[in-house]
Amino acid sequence: MATQKQKTAARRNIKKARSVQSARARGARVPKKTPGLSTRQQNRMQAETFAFPKERKEPLNDARHVRNAIARFDQVEGVSDAERDAAWRRIRTAARRHGVEVEARGWRELMKGGKTGRSS
Repeated sequence: MATQKQKTAARRNIKKARSVQSARARGARVPKKTPGLSTRQQNRMQAETFAFPKERKEPLNDARHVRNAIARFDQVEGVSDAERDAAWRRIRTAARRHGVEVEARGWRELMKGGKTGRSS
């Protein structure tokens, strides 16, 4: 069941999608989606801009990537708990910098029932 916050976000997204669709119908050129990072751009990024710098996984260069890193945190395999602690600190810092609200108190909350099957 969706929370009130999720319902509000969904309504906001639908409203935005309808306005874009309307603009396109009137002939405006609105890009379909924002461009992601190319491999070249990702390779040029400093290691500190990643949640897991040794593996160069989960870039944290903008709000969209921070939200994605939080959503996929439990899918990162082959890292120790100490590396996860450090990555979580980097994600929280990047979230504050980019204005992303994080509800989870710690990364262990994200691991419950995830792909890795770990639980605390």
